[in-house]
Amino acid sequence: MTRSPCLYAGSVMHHRLRPHIHRLRYRVFWMMLDVDEIGLLSAKLKLFSHNRFNLVSFHDGDHGGTSKLSLHGQIDALLEKSGIDAVGGKIMLFCMPRILGYGFNPLSVFFCYRRDGVLAAIIYEVHNTFGERHSYVVPCEAMDRDVIKQQCAKEFYVSPFLGMDISYQFRVHPPDGSIKIAIRGDDKEGPLITAVLSGTRADLSDTALLKAILMYPLLTLKVVAAIHWHALRMVLRGFRLYPRAPKDVHSVTIVSNGGASR
Repeated sequence: MTRSPCLYAGSVMHHRLRPHIHRLRYRVFWMMLDVDEIGLLSAKLKLFSHNRFNLVSFHDGDHGGTSKLSLHGQIDALLEKSGIDAVGGKIMLFCMPRILGYGFNPLSVFFCYRRDGVLAAIIYEVHNTFGERHSYVVPCEAMDRDVIKQQCAKEFYVSPFLGMDISYQFRVHPPDGSIKIAIRGDDKEGPLITAVLSGTRADLSDTALLKAILMYPLLTLKVVAAIHWHALRMVLRGFRLYPRAPKDVHSVTIVSNGGASR
């Protein structure tokens, strides 16, 4: 497993199975960041900044909750509340950065390691276009190695085309030379939607960042545009719309073997 900052270049795929087949795919890149070393990384790179404007940047407020704790402190607090033994271990964040000051992450993923280097938990931080975010804190089983399999009930409104009575099935190939995160949403009739994020690792440098920007221009703006373009297409095709009940700006679901709690 990689535990050093890097880039992953690849694609996002969504495949809706019912009531109509609808598929979208777009090319993106992500950064894998050690949450304790983002400031140091900013000092080393000319094209990347921490909490200030640059061609590529990372802002702490784009992730986590409303606490004044550091991002690592916030994640440690969630792990401790969850009863997961990973406090003080390395935390790697898989996310899209801001491009020219603009950022949006449909999904950010925290890989939380114990002090001995074993992956203890994954936190799936889901963002919607209404400015809300929700974190699913899910422990990793001791036997999880090559492929991590996890599940939880849906607790957060993401799309107007999906109801809330859905369960998520996660299959994660831990970050190394490549990364793959597959999510399947099931309702009472069975599989309804699948989403797959996959990418190939590249060393992180100014040259690599510039190459990524040229290959994936206006990355985060493109992602938001794609979301709205496909939403329009789905409306025109007659997909059912589900109303949204506003939630806290940041909410959390803690998942355990015994079920989930908020």
